[in-house]
Amino acid sequence: MSSPVPTDAPAAHGLPQLTDEQIRTWTLEQKDRWWLENVYKGDMPQLTVRSAITGMVLGGVLSLTNLYVGVKTGWTLGVGITSVILAYALFKVLSRMGLGREFTLLENNAMQSIATAAGYMTGPLVSSLTAYMLVTNRVIPLPVTIAWMVCLSILGVLFAFPLKKRFINDEQLPFPEGRAAGVVMDALHRGDASEGVFKAKLLAVTAAISGLITLLKSEAITHKLHVGFLQIPEYLDGWIYRFTNPKIMGTSLKDLTVRPDTDIVMIAAGGLMGIHTGVSILAGACINYFILAPWMIQRGDITGHVVDGVTHYTFKDITMWSLWGGVAMMTTASLFSFFSKPQVLISAFQGLLQKGRGGGSRDVLADIELPLKVFAIGIPIFGGLTVAMAHIFFDVHIWMGLLAIPLVFVFTLIAVNSTGLTSITPTGALGKLTQLTYGIIAPGNITTNLMTAGITGEVAGNAANLLMDIKPGYMLGGKPRHQAVGHVLGILAGSLVAVPVFYLAFLRGDPQGLVTPEQPFPGAIVWKAVAEVLTSGLSNLEPSAQVAAGIGALAGIVLEAIKVATKGRFWLSAVGMGLAFVIPWSTCWAMFLGSLIFWLAERNLKDDLGLARRVLVDNLEPTCAGFIAGGALMGIAVIILEVLVLGG
Repeated sequence: MSSPVPTDAPAAHGLPQLTDEQIRTWTLEQKDRWWLENVYKGDMPQLTVRSAITGMVLGGVLSLTNLYVGVKTGWTLGVGITSVILAYALFKVLSRMGLGREFTLLENNAMQSIATAAGYMTGPLVSSLTAYMLVTNRVIPLPVTIAWMVCLSILGVLFAFPLKKRFINDEQLPFPEGRAAGVVMDALHRGDASEGVFKAKLLAVTAAISGLITLLKSEAITHKLHVGFLQIPEYLDGWIYRFTNPKIMGTSLKDLTVRPDTDIVMIAAGGLMGIHTGVSILAGACINYFILAPWMIQRGDITGHVVDGVTHYTFKDITMWSLWGGVAMMTTASLFSFFSKPQVLISAFQGLLQKGRGGGSRDVLADIELPLKVFAIGIPIFGGLTVAMAHIFFDVHIWMGLLAIPLVFVFTLIAVNSTGLTSITPTGALGKLTQLTYGIIAPGNITTNLMTAGITGEVAGNAANLLMDIKPGYMLGGKPRHQAVGHVLGILAGSLVAVPVFYLAFLRGDPQGLVTPEQPFPGAIVWKAVAEVLTSGLSNLEPSAQVAAGIGALAGIVLEAIKVATKGRFWLSAVGMGLAFVIPWSTCWAMFLGSLIFWLAERNLKDDLGLARRVLVDNLEPTCAGFIAGGALMGIAVIILEVLVLGG
C-alpha cells in the first residue's frame, strides 16, 4: 500500500513541481501518482495528424540548419524552441483566418518532439560518416546512409525511454534546455498572446534578413539576375588587395584565411555560444593563424602549391598540420572535464540493478508509458541490424560490432546523467573513449575504429538529447507514448530530407572535395585524426606536428583544470581554442563577433521596454535562431541552385 500523495507541491513559472525534499524522500510510485493527479492532461489533443505533419515538415526543414551549422563548426544546435514558436505562430494565424483552430499546448509539445528528433539525427553526417568517406575515399551509397542513420537513431530512442523512469520521473533531473523549452511553450499558450506573436514575427524577420544577405552573397546568382551591383562580398578585405598584399612572415593573410567574413549564420551562432566561447575561439585562431601556421610555412612543414611561379596555401594545406594540436587539446580537455566530475559517473550507475525506491509496487503509469516489451524486443532487433550493417557495409567484424552494443548502454547512462544535470552531452568524449578502446583491441583497423565509435557515441548522444526533449512533455503532462512515436516520425523526416541534401549540396560524389574553407567539417576532421593516430601512431607526422600534439594535449588538461578549479569562472575554453585549429580564421572571427555583439547588448541596453533590448537580450534565442535558419536554408539553396541550374 502506497502512502497518500500530497498535492501541495509548488509551481515554478506556473508549472507544478516537487520540492527537493519530496524528490529525495518520496517513492517512485508516489511521484508517478502525484504527476498523474496534478500534471497529466490526458484528454488534451497531442499527437494529432496536424501536429505530426507540422513536426515532420518543420523538422525536415530545420534539420538542414543543423546540417549547415555542423558542416561549419562540428556542433549542432537545438531546434526545439524554434519549431515551437513557428508552429504556434502558424496555427495562431490560421485560427484568425478562420482556417482552423489554434494548436493546443500538447500538440505543440508532440510537434517539437518530432522536430527535435529530426534535428538531432544529422550528427553522423558531419562526424563519423564523413570521416569514414575521407579515410576510404569511397562514397557510401545514399540508401545505406539513410538506413544506417535511421537504425542508430531508433536505437537511441529504444535506449532512452527505459531510462526516463529513473532520470525524469524518479530523480527529476533538470535537463536545463528541455526545461527551458517547456517554460517557453507554457508561456506561449498560457501567457500573453502578443508576446508569442512578437517572438514569431522576430524569428520571421531575422530569417528573411539573413536569407536575403546570403542570397546576395552569390556572385553567380546576382549576375544571372542582373543585380550584380547589389552583391554582398564574401569577405570585406577585397579593396585592400587592390593596393597591397599584407603578409605575416612572408605568407599572405588571404592564404592564412585571415579575412573578415560576412557569414550572418556564424555571427548568430556566436551569439548563442556566448562571449566565453567566442573569446576562446578567437584566441585559438590568432595563435594558430598569426603565429603557428606562418611559422610552419616558413619552416617548410606546411607545403603549398605553385601558381604562375608563386606559392599559395589553402585552408586544407594549413589544417593538415594544425589539426593535430587542436584535436589533442579538444580530446584531453573533453576527457578531463568528463572524468573531473566523479559524482556524474557514480550517480549514473547508482541503483542500476534496483527497480527504484518504489520497490516492487505496481506501475501507476503502465497505461501511458511505453511497455517494457517494446525495448526488450526492439533493442535486440535494431542492435542486430546495426551490427549486421556495420559488418556488411563497413567491414566491422561481427564480434567487434556486438561489443559496441553493451558499450552503448554504459555510455548512454553516462551521457544521460551529464545531459540531465548540465545540458552538455559528451558525445565527443564518449566517441573518443570508444576509439581508444578499439585502438587497443583492433590496432591498425581505422574503419572499425571510426564506425564502432560512431555507434556508441551517436546512439548514446541521441538517447541523451531525446531525454532532454522528453522533459518538457513530463512538465506539461503529455503522454510518453506519443513522444516516442513522435521521435520515430522525426527520425524518418530528418533522414529523408537531410541526407539527400548532404549528398547533393556538400558531397557531390567526391569525398576529397568535402573539406574546403567554406565547409571545413571540423567534426569529421577530429574523428579522422584521432582514428589515424590510434591506428598508425604519431610517428608518421611531421616532428613539429608531434610536438604541437603534445603541447596541445597538455594545454587542454591545464586549461580545463583551471576551469574546474575556478568553478567555471576562467574565461578560456580549451575545446573552443582547439576548435579554432580546424576551422578558418574568418569563421572564428564571425563567431567571436556575434558573441561580442550580444554580450555588449546585454551589458549596455538597460531599458527593459526598449525594442533593442527586447530583440537582442530578452529574445536572444529567437533572434539568433531566425538568423541561423534563414541563412542556413538559403545557403543550402544557393549551393544547390549554383550546382543544378547555373552549373557552378
